[in-house]
Amino acid sequence: MFRAAFRSPFSPLRTSVATLGSPSLSVARRLLSQEARAKIQDAVHITPVVLFMKGTPDAPQCGFSRAAIQVLDLQGVPTEKLKTFNVLEDSELRSGIKEFSDWPTIPQLYVNGEFVGGCDILLSMHQSGELEQLLEKSGVVPPVVEEPQASTPQSS
Repeated sequence: MFRAAFRSPFSPLRTSVATLGSPSLSVARRLLSQEARAKIQDAVHITPVVLFMKGTPDAPQCGFSRAAIQVLDLQGVPTEKLKTFNVLEDSELRSGIKEFSDWPTIPQLYVNGEFVGGCDILLSMHQSGELEQLLEKSGVVPPVVEEPQASTPQSS
């Protein structure tokens, strides 16, 4: 019976090709409620760095979430400027965040309310130095100040 509901042409989860303007036959699409959208919007704007992940920073539940936490740690993101959400605790959040960002995977990183990307983008930005620049520009981490080289006294 449950599977039959998904096959029915009258299912509220089905959207016609004409509606989406997509060349695919038909697509099941879940629409994020305004309440859920508002909660996510508030969450990404309250704290400078927000990570939607599987598990917690102390106990990540997937390698990608672990890598994201490690990169943020390497970048020196202070814990008071980082908020994480465990999507495994809330199935609506798990599917809703994907629709909110239009990004299919988790983890997802936001800096000052702006979507940065998933683990692959985060790693690439870390390796290129772009993530450090973004975090500095956003005021999340202080700029790195290079100390002048100490000169060695010359013998006379």
